[in-house]
Amino acid sequence: MSTIDVRGVSIAYGDTGSPTGRPDAPTIVFGHGLLFGGWVFRAQVAALREHYRCVTLDWRGQGDTPPTPGGYDMDTLTADAVAVIQRLGLAPVHWVGLSMGGFVGLRIAARHGELLRSLTLLDSSADAEEPTEAGAYRRLALVARLVGVRPVLGRVRPTMFGPSFLADPDGRPVVAEWAGRLGRVDRSALRKAVLGVADRPPVDHEIPGIAVPTLVVVGADDVATPPERAERMVARIPGARLEVVADCGHTSPLEQPDVITGLLRGFVAGA
Repeated sequence: MSTIDVRGVSIAYGDTGSPTGRPDAPTIVFGHGLLFGGWVFRAQVAALREHYRCVTLDWRGQGDTPPTPGGYDMDTLTADAVAVIQRLGLAPVHWVGLSMGGFVGLRIAARHGELLRSLTLLDSSADAEEPTEAGAYRRLALVARLVGVRPVLGRVRPTMFGPSFLADPDGRPVVAEWAGRLGRVDRSALRKAVLGVADRPPVDHEIPGIAVPTLVVVGADDVATPPERAERMVARIPGARLEVVADCGHTSPLEQPDVITGLLRGFVAGA
């Protein structure tokens, strides 16, 4: 991982560089979901780096980006992402956002569309969090701050991963890796990141202005951002396309890596 200082914050990012012999290849920027890091896209980066420069971002206090005193709300993270794109001279980019990364991607596309070639939203939403779910997030944030994440992993796993993946023996090492990485995240930063998601305002009123090609993908078994939320986004973003992935929960790049890579490959090439 590399780091770049933007807006007084040191942001960790992965960067494959331009493909050999293709210095002008387009860039794909990947924004991860809550409780993860840029590593969640490793299968997609490995497959696409031959034809694209692939950049992964770690949000404040997650992955390899250190904690900050504040700035975990979606508007601040959007400003961070915009600053990284501009400082690295990447624009226009293909943005791929998972969940929280999609919350940021929607804001970039609606407010800074000139920075994007296309927008892909994986298991994301333009809505505010439902009140009951927001309350559950706040309780999770409190427990994580007081005693760490281990006591709540049993409740969080079925939200992050679908039942098919959790029942598959091949999925167990991935879930174990996720739990191990999560256990090393700063407790205070984790709490702030969770609250940033729980308390985010909706942007459904902004997204009809999105003018870049948009792909919306959702796992059929996603309980965190279920398919009906994806359908609402597609109905409001002009020309957006919807793909529902079978046997898949909330973390589609890990649960169905080949399917997600294939969808990205086809969509980005034509955008």
